[in-house]
Amino acid sequence: MATAKAEKVRLVERVKKRFRGVTQEMKKVHWPTRRELMVYTAVVLVTCALVGSFIWIVDFGVSSLMTLMIK
Repeated sequence: MATAKAEKVRLVERVKKRFRGVTQEMKKVHWPTRRELMVYTAVVLVTCALVGSFIWIVDFGVSSLMTLMIK
């Protein structure tokens, strides 16, 4: 019975230690400013649109070539 209680106490201490470590690491994180976040978001959206457009154009071209070859 005593060992179960001791294990429970060790578990609680390990959990506390883990959360203290997480809290300390989160303080070290460089959080972007609102402006940086807006710029990064815009870059991601534009990049996705460009890559999507490129894939669409290539797909359209390949589909057209396949249609010409089949007919």
